[in-house]
Amino acid sequence: MPQSWKHRFLTTMAALHGRPLLRFFVSRLPDAAEAPDMVQEVYLRLLRLNRPDLIQSPEAYLYTIAANIAREQRLKSVTRAPHIALDDAPAEALPADADPFAIATPESAALSADRLQRLQAVLMQLSPKARACLVWHRRDGLTYKEIGARLGISTNMVKKYLSQAMAHCHQRLGAERGGPDRVA
Repeated sequence: MPQSWKHRFLTTMAALHGRPLLRFFVSRLPDAAEAPDMVQEVYLRLLRLNRPDLIQSPEAYLYTIAANIAREQRLKSVTRAPHIALDDAPAEALPADADPFAIATPESAALSADRLQRLQAVLMQLSPKARACLVWHRRDGLTYKEIGARLGISTNMVKKYLSQAMAHCHQRLGAERGGPDRVA
């Protein structure tokens, strides 16, 4: 059975640019294990093209698609908080006096919900990069170097974003309580 022009185009692009494209994603994604999936996404987007024969510079087009996919993936990882099951949390991460199965009183539940809403509102006032730096460092325990690699910035910029974010949170949350507050 003769191959379609789309199939020939995709086969040629994969043969010429498959490995370089994989290296492209490995160097730009926080999790290198996602790179093969991202390469497949590039190929899927190429398959959706109606007339790939009209592309003047196929290599440039291919890497434009790849850059867009990498950017989308970074944005997803910044905005999507990882789900951690209670069973996956190490015992030392839980407060010693907290009983995860205790029934919360309506008052304590309301206070917790209120604190969480205030913190979320303050975090949303930050720039996306400052917010990501703070959350990844404080909640996820990432190093400056790891955060810098995820965001494509230097460790000095990570420190600057963290400093700005912490000052902002202390100022906003401290002002609400009438004094300094600790960001958890």
